[in-house]
Amino acid sequence: MQQPVIVQTVSFKKVSIVVPLLNEEESLRPLYQEIRKALKTVSCDYEILFIDDGSRDKSLSIIKEIARTDNKVHYYSFRTNYGKSAALQVAFKHVTGDAVITMDADLQDDPAEIPNLLKKLEEGYDLVSGWKKKRFDPFIKKITSKFFNFTTRLLTGIKIHDFNCGLKAYRKAVVQTVDVYGEMHRYIPVLAGWQGFSVAEIVVKHHPRRYGKTKFGISRFFKGFIDLITVSFTIRFIKRPMHLFGFVGALSTLVGIGISVWLTIEKLVYNIGINNRPIFFLGILLIIVGVQFFAIGLIGELIVHNTHSEKEYIIKEKK
Repeated sequence: MQQPVIVQTVSFKKVSIVVPLLNEEESLRPLYQEIRKALKTVSCDYEILFIDDGSRDKSLSIIKEIARTDNKVHYYSFRTNYGKSAALQVAFKHVTGDAVITMDADLQDDPAEIPNLLKKLEEGYDLVSGWKKKRFDPFIKKITSKFFNFTTRLLTGIKIHDFNCGLKAYRKAVVQTVDVYGEMHRYIPVLAGWQGFSVAEIVVKHHPRRYGKTKFGISRFFKGFIDLITVSFTIRFIKRPMHLFGFVGALSTLVGIGISVWLTIEKLVYNIGINNRPIFFLGILLIIVGVQFFAIGLIGELIVHNTHSEKEYIIKEKK
């Protein structure tokens, strides 16, 4: 006997499911069926957006076939591979739901978690990130992921365990505000938190990869680490570059002046020659570098002042 479907009542009128993908032809049909099954348990309208990131297999043909039989399925296909951030950027621009859920297409993310993500979102959070507490990935990927997540928590202050989990839920205001580029998709919780949005995390199921092979490579780890430095800089100094360059410049200049003063005292009091000593040239160099850093900070401040956006705030509510 077939079990009755228990429908979870949600306040959202429509949820948009976003699935970025690259060469996932074997996963798409079962993934679509699992998403449909999960969405039957929530009381709202929905749409499914597949973003094909330049696949070279039959992924696009399968998506077209699915879309022909279901008018709630839409897709965008890139001419070549632009990366996950570009795929999410396109999706976020075109979603129509007031709640948005992203997931990977490799069947490692479980669509059955959709109701749980929406439930957590309804507690008042703006972004809910999945945490693959028990994950089925290669050993090297687990180790690099732990290091990456620890470093990101340390540098950003956002206290979640799994920044790069593909399974996330957002209110529409988040996806309309956060700018995703480069490899920044893994830092969406950081960028959202920086913009004043509330971020939460729930444990989600993770499955072994059934088909194909992982897209993870060590080069992606290094790219992500460089982007982490970029994000940390952006959060702290994008609006006030003088706080960074001015501090470094002032410190360098003061050390250079200190060295020069000390050498001058040695020359006047002890008659010790200074113009042939390496430390003399170091002091001069530090002063020059310090002045240059200070000038860069000043130029940065002028650029920010003259090119700033009219909208430097986000309104949460109004009456």
